[in-house]
Amino acid sequence: MVDTQSSYDDRNIPIDRVGIRGLRYPITVLDKKNNYQNTTATINMYANLPHHFRGTHMSRFVEVFNEHYKDIQMKGFISMLKDVKLALEAESAFIEIEFPYFIEKSAPVTGQKSYMEYKCKYIGQTKGNHADFWVSIEVPVNTVCPCSKEISDYGAHNQRGMVRLTVKLGPFFWIEDLIELVENSASAGIFSLLKREDEKFITEHGYDNPRFVEDVAREVVLRVENFSDFPWFKVEAENMESIHNHNAYACIERCIKENAHGPK
Repeated sequence: MVDTQSSYDDRNIPIDRVGIRGLRYPITVLDKKNNYQNTTATINMYANLPHHFRGTHMSRFVEVFNEHYKDIQMKGFISMLKDVKLALEAESAFIEIEFPYFIEKSAPVTGQKSYMEYKCKYIGQTKGNHADFWVSIEVPVNTVCPCSKEISDYGAHNQRGMVRLTVKLGPFFWIEDLIELVENSASAGIFSLLKREDEKFITEHGYDNPRFVEDVAREVVLRVENFSDFPWFKVEAENMESIHNHNAYACIERCIKENAHGPK
């Protein structure tokens, strides 16, 4: 059959990224407690297109992903990027995989077990012989306002917050460990199931550990630096303010090794 995509294009305009977005697919990722976890991902896959090709072969992206979906970790991810380049005759490739990751948590007092969802993203890009890999995790937290506690005769306002931690992979780590690190940086963690005894504990624990959004961002940075030597990482903390008509936001980026950077 005629290969229209590979026909010559005389407009002399290369395309930086072309590919597929929003592919939904089952994947298997590493799990600290159970070794592996099955989940469902949303995938974006791109490659560059030289100026002389009219189009890319979209089906080849899915073909490549179908060969790798059962082993979504750094080594397999880098191999997948290389396979995309090869299949598309490209110089560069970029892949994003976003998925829900579930952890079984025990309530702090009663020990009641329930599952918490965390949004995770694996990001990889390669150009020439160089490849980069990042992991991004969104962790819901609880924060109690230090100012409100200081000036109020009764209690203090609190709210749910979200911390997004993105790291460039260096040494191996478990997703669960970074989630715990972030939760310990806030006033309190979030749980799917709490009984009254647990609610009392969480409320009082948060009140004893008030945190501005700036406090949360700084605490995460300190804990990340003590946790591992990531070449680059970024912390974004956001509070969904309960008594203001806006959210509060703080961002800190750290580049530990020269030329290390975040996803582009």
